[in-house]
Amino acid sequence: MNSVEEIMAHAVCIPYPAQGHVNPMLKLAKLLHHKGFHVTFVNIEFNHRRMLKSRGPDSLDGLPDFRFETIPDGLPPSDANDATQDIPSLSDSIRKTCLVSFRILLAKLNDNHVSSNVVPPVSCIVSDLCMPFAINAAEELGITVLLLWTASACGFLGYAHSRHLVERGDLIAVLKDESCLPNGHMDATIYWIPGLKKIRLKDLPTFLFTLDPNDIMLNYILEMIEKALKASAIVVNTFDALEHEALDALSSMFPPIYSIGSLHLLLNQFHKRI
Repeated sequence: MNSVEEIMAHAVCIPYPAQGHVNPMLKLAKLLHHKGFHVTFVNIEFNHRRMLKSRGPDSLDGLPDFRFETIPDGLPPSDANDATQDIPSLSDSIRKTCLVSFRILLAKLNDNHVSSNVVPPVSCIVSDLCMPFAINAAEELGITVLLLWTASACGFLGYAHSRHLVERGDLIAVLKDESCLPNGHMDATIYWIPGLKKIRLKDLPTFLFTLDPNDIMLNYILEMIEKALKASAIVVNTFDALEHEALDALSSMFPPIYSIGSLHLLLNQFHKRI
């Protein structure tokens, strides 16, 4: 083998910029690296600065085949590096601005391959499911895109049926009549979602509780679910024995679904073998 692309696939991993998303994606990226992938891990600039502040200036230097890169999130600069950003504002900015920045980064990575032949060309994108623009970027390059859902399969199902929940009016009817809120209506059981038994209205994702059809988070969720249908595959940070019914239901709705969890146990097992 004479060229780096014959030796090593190159995965670009991009998490949603919140701690509960970054940590699982970093574990998955480490597993891919252990399996021979060249990895580029992409943080937004805000989180990159936070990590450098908490872990030290050399903490994100990486390795020759595990590199850290950044893209802007489109929000105004902030000195509040110790707090998570406002989620609706962040999500709205991600939706509007990040595709362009991500596209530029991917082009830079591929240019580095052409100019140096040290970095392999980008062969796949591993994206948080909550970063829907990654689907567009992968389609433009004609490469595989794998989505990671960092939470439970049953939580994914709640979001997956968000459009049906809105169209059916189950939540809207309650929100329009505030007298329904204290009288136990939120304890009403929903039976029509396959894979979810005895789920109550109040168990549904709180982002769905809005009467505003232009609500930022509602529309962000609807977009990310629609884009997920175009993924090459989706991996969920859970395991079959715990959520087989929910995983079966998801498999009937989306591209191939794989349970990969729990990621921290997989990584620990790998470390014990080496």
